[in-house]
Order: sequence, then structure tokens, then C-alpha cells
Amino acid sequence: QLSLFRFTVKRPFSTSHSSVDSKEMKKFQLLAHKWWDEEGEYAALHSMNDIRVPFIRDTLLSMSSNYHPGNPLSGIKILDVGCGGGLLSEPLGRLGASVTGIDPVEDNIRTADRHKSFDPVLAKRIQYKSSSLEEIVEESMETFDVIVASEVVEHVADLETFIKCCSQVLKPEGSLFITTINKTQLSYVLGIVVAEKIMGIVPEGTHEWEKFVPPEELECLLESNGFSVRTVNGMLYNPLSGSWGWMESTSLNYAVHAVKSGAHATDAPSETDIQQPSAMAGTA
Repeated sequence: QLSLFRFTVKRPFSTSHSSVDSKEMKKFQLLAHKWWDEEGEYAALHSMNDIRVPFIRDTLLSMSSNYHPGNPLSGIKILDVGCGGGLLSEPLGRLGASVTGIDPVEDNIRTADRHKSFDPVLAKRIQYKSSSLEEIVEESMETFDVIVASEVVEHVADLETFIKCCSQVLKPEGSLFITTINKTQLSYVLGIVVAEKIMGIVPEGTHEWEKFVPPEELECLLESNGFSVRTVNGMLYNPLSGSWGWMESTSLNYAVHAVKSGAHATDAPSETDIQQPSAMAGTA
């Protein structure tokens, strides 16, 4: 979902607190009650579930020999970073996963908590926390089998710090799923001019083109932080039908699946990592 948080990296196990960008927070707080309006500002994220949920489910099933009919993701611990109102956390929970959703906007977490409370099964499988990714690193080292960061990294100021934190809370050989927007002329025209200013598919001001991330850059960062990139798929939103589909080209939206290496070689941060400036991470 589409929230933003700012976090500061100091030392690997510091207890630094994340400080939230108040301007960005206000933007997303105004929409916090609209997450579950399928015709509203987050309609495109609702329909994205039609392809991102099967992508996550089928990828994980192809890597596992355990299959639980009815609950295919049973026993899998998932961290949904920037969970917003829980649009992706809930369907993953319905597939049997144990989901932790984090988001820095407290109103988003309130909305997510309220919505899951209507389903007693989800109420047990999902827990939400108002937190940045960095704030949970210390308590969650190598805790999760899977991290999902859907429509998040285009809101991150320091992407390497974000990827490093993902690696720290993932178990060795855990999976990271990312969906985001490429940085192309086409993505500027369609993703910002058309989607925000003309058609209003997403709220105006949601995205900054400068923060869009080319897949080559993301792959390079993942590989240099101990991940092996397994899949990069192009995605396309059709505003007329309100539906998403897969495509070969990654010139607009794309999805990545990467696996953390089984080794522990990347655990120690370098000198440059320690001195990174504060970073912003956002969400879908």
C-alpha cells in the first residue's frame, strides 16, 4: 500500500527510533479510512491482488514439498512491509500464512486491525504493528520466511538500507517479493501524468518519478546484498477494465522474486552502510 516512513541507520543493533516524515504521513492519514473502498483511491491495489497473490502463492509452492490443501501457505511466516490497510495481508492470511503487517501510519494499522476483526480466522493469523522496517530489525533477526514489499520501494530514499534490513529479518533462503514502477519516460507519462493528474487512478502526489526504480538497479542492489534474483516480470494495469495482467516488458510496473543466500556473509555492515543518511521507506 502507499504509506511512507523515515528511518535512520546507525549501528547494526542500535535502538535508534524511526522518525516519520510528517508531511508524507498527513497525506496517507487522510486516506487511511479508504483502504477497503474497492471503487476508491486504492482500487488499483485491490485489483492488483488478482495477479500478485497468485504470483506469491505459486512461487512459494514451487519451492516447497509441503502442500496443505485449503491452506497452501500454512506454516509460512510472512512480513508485509508497508501493509497499509491490509489489502495484501488478508489474502495471504486466507491462504494459511502467518502474517505480520507493519506500517508507520497508525491510522492505517487501525483500519487494518478493524477490518481483520470481522473474520475470526484472519484475526488469529494476522498481526499488525505501527512500525518502520528498521524498528523491528533487532527483535526480528532472521525471523521471516517471506517478505512482501508491494508498491513500497518507489517511496524509499535509501534503497540499499531498505534491502539490507529486509535481508536481516529474512531467514537464510527466504524469499523477497517486490512490486514497483520502472523509471522510464513511459512510466512518467502513464504513472504520473495520466494516472494521477488526468484519470485520478491514484491520488495526486502519491508518486515522485525521481524515486522510481529501474529493475537493473534493483537487481544489482539485491545481488550485492546477498540475494539471488529468480524472477522479473512486467505488469500492466488496464484503467478501462480496472484489471492487471502480466507482460514481457518491464517498462512500467514489474514484480521481482529474490531469494536470500543461505550463507551469512552479508550480515556485517560495511563502514559506508553505518554512515548512511536517513531513509524513507513506503508501502503498498
